[in-house]
Amino acid sequence: MDRKIVVTIFVLPSLLSVNTLEAQEGKQVPRIGILRFDNPSDPRSQGLTEAFRQGLRALGYTEGENILIEYRYAEGRLDRFPKLAAELVALAPAVIVTQGTPGTLAARQATATIPIVVGGAGDLVGAGLVATLARPGGNVTGSTNVDPELSAKRLQLLREVLPKVSRVAVLYHAGTGGDPEALKETLAAARGLGIRIQPVSVEEPGQFQGAYAAMVKERANALIIFSSSFTLSHRKQLTELAAKGRLPTMCGEASWSEDGGLISYGYDREHQWQRAATFVDKILKGARPADLPVEQPLQYNLVVNLRTAEALKVRVPHSIMLRANKLIR
Repeated sequence: MDRKIVVTIFVLPSLLSVNTLEAQEGKQVPRIGILRFDNPSDPRSQGLTEAFRQGLRALGYTEGENILIEYRYAEGRLDRFPKLAAELVALAPAVIVTQGTPGTLAARQATATIPIVVGGAGDLVGAGLVATLARPGGNVTGSTNVDPELSAKRLQLLREVLPKVSRVAVLYHAGTGGDPEALKETLAAARGLGIRIQPVSVEEPGQFQGAYAAMVKERANALIIFSSSFTLSHRKQLTELAAKGRLPTMCGEASWSEDGGLISYGYDREHQWQRAATFVDKILKGARPADLPVEQPLQYNLVVNLRTAEALKVRVPHSIMLRANKLIR
């Protein structure tokens, strides 16, 4: 008799949990799909996920209680996106949240009806994903990383840290999701500063060694790496190669400097993913993606890795350190 009582006591919470979940399902708990290029074990990836969850919690949502989330990660492989997008669409989520242009294109090709919220991508207009930033016009909205003034600002910061810089290599991904507009803006800004730009494109990791050899051969003084889903997933290898070639780097977001890059200046991706939760909330409450303006970057971070500066014998001006959001010592 006593044994039966003990078993009942321990089983009851589990039964209550199941009943609670069933009740929630009966109320049609909204399901959100997440389509990402990165790897869930990457600390940067975990930071973006947590930022999204924080955004949801601030709006009254708790994962597993009044909202369900299905995650799909391409883990650095662009070719996986179509299959993963199809898997999410088959689950009929209320919204799909994407990362980067390739993932957003895959989601859009998989569905023209399920709302898609972009947690940060390149030129959404140029990619044909939205009609205009103010009036997206379809099932895609969210945040774009496009800021015409950003390229000039990065070159100015680089010149401030390296006053004698005259030849700068620019590494970018030439495949889907590359950023030709950013290259045009960098070339235009460089002409005004008297800096020569050496564009170097890569499409797969096997080209990295050759790309860096070309930079060294052309005697580049520094390197700008454009952030994309592809380059970010290989950022540790790219920053290590830059260190071996003794190339000071200017990159787009904090994770580059955290992994050894000299300077990063760019939009705050975690803030963009927090904002993605706001878009999701509006859509769940009846708003149409077609009517929700795409947001441009709202917050920027300047991060300097002083350990890398010391290794490269680069003296970082006091004025830069005062303006930095983060100094890595």
